[in-house]
Amino acid sequence: MKRRTFLQGTTALVLLPSLPAFGQDDIRAAAREAYIYTYPMVKNYLTMYQYALEPDGSQYKGPLNTLVSIARAYTPDDTAIITPNSDTPYSFIVFDLRAEPVVVTMPPIEEKRYYSLQLIDLYTNNVDYPGTRVDGNGGGDFLITGPGWKGDVPKGIKRVIEMPTTLAMGIVRTQLFSPADLDKVKEIQAAYKAALLSAYAGMPAPAAPPSVDWMAVSNELMVTNYWPLAAFLLQFAPPYPGDEVQRKNLDKLGVRERAMWPEADLSSDTVALMKEVVITTEKEIRDEAARLTDSSKIFGTPEFMKGRFMVRAAAAQGGIYGNSVQEALYVIYAFDEQKAPLDGKTGRYTLTFTPETLPPVDAFWSLTMYDRPKQFLVDNPINRYLINSPMLAGLKKSDKGEIVLHLQHESPGPELESNWLPAPTEIFYAVMRLYLPRAAALDGRWAPPPIEALS
Repeated sequence: MKRRTFLQGTTALVLLPSLPAFGQDDIRAAAREAYIYTYPMVKNYLTMYQYALEPDGSQYKGPLNTLVSIARAYTPDDTAIITPNSDTPYSFIVFDLRAEPVVVTMPPIEEKRYYSLQLIDLYTNNVDYPGTRVDGNGGGDFLITGPGWKGDVPKGIKRVIEMPTTLAMGIVRTQLFSPADLDKVKEIQAAYKAALLSAYAGMPAPAAPPSVDWMAVSNELMVTNYWPLAAFLLQFAPPYPGDEVQRKNLDKLGVRERAMWPEADLSSDTVALMKEVVITTEKEIRDEAARLTDSSKIFGTPEFMKGRFMVRAAAAQGGIYGNSVQEALYVIYAFDEQKAPLDGKTGRYTLTFTPETLPPVDAFWSLTMYDRPKQFLVDNPINRYLINSPMLAGLKKSDKGEIVLHLQHESPGPELESNWLPAPTEIFYAVMRLYLPRAAALDGRWAPPPIEALS
């Protein structure tokens, strides 16, 4: 697999007429807007690269257009996706839809189990959801196409889904009821399939797309080589209607499709300032993400996310690949009832469910622990990363029927350990996920119980 990096040096040249001169404040403002607009694409590409384009990397899953299943729940060792869930073993496919569509097969499964194929464009918008909510559990073959595809649809296709970008991500979630249920999940995962349309239909393959020297990306390169990465990705992401201002803004900064950055007509002062803006705006996005308290308005379809560039960027930073609210509602706990940050070094906390305040769902719910600095699952001596609704029968209840969950670093003792969600020895956050939330959760009639600090 070819990889490329771009030179980091700058060239001090006089601005040419093709790139209008701007004052520093204008450049800073334009670069900030450009960074916010492109940040989700670059963040998305980081995962795509690790999963499908870096064969010698620790997070590699398989080649492009190949569906690969992970027959286990996620652990702290899984670091390619921030804020991952550990309820639903994942299957992944990174789509390259430039040459032809891909057919993804979902097998029929039992009615009580949840599954879905989340289809995410390069911008991180959720385009569609083959699976339980949209199609039921009867399975089927789904034709996933690139933008503007006009070919013949073969017999046997249940639905045709057009992706707005030629690079896209597919994430299959299969509900795991308990550790003893893993063999059944493996059986379901083995029936997930992906095939190029030509192979599925038994017809000649179209001409191969132009070869791509896939740019290397890492968390470090997202800082030091950000603008070349953003320019590289524009070729895979046609602009949405309404993005014209943002694309013109990129163009005047020299961030252009299939063009090296910095171009010769960009002054060294502008290059230096744009690199500085990467650092300051990333912090701004991170701060915005830290203020999020639920997911109801931060993930969704291209239409829902239209023009909401900072929200999209904050969502990508705080929990990339979050579900649209109709599929799953996320409640983000970063503070206790008194608005103090959750801190496993100094604090012990409880979250209490009464029979009336249990999350209202048609599928299942879970509460998952994360360390706040890294946004990954928390290593702990009992290897418990979440407490979820399938565990209800094993949780200790009070005489009033209440379930008190304990969020703290040290064990609350043998009698309460069934209700213990281990925390790190640092600041943390927890995420409650409601899969297929009922109307009461969506319209506010149900309110999530607070996390309370013990004295």
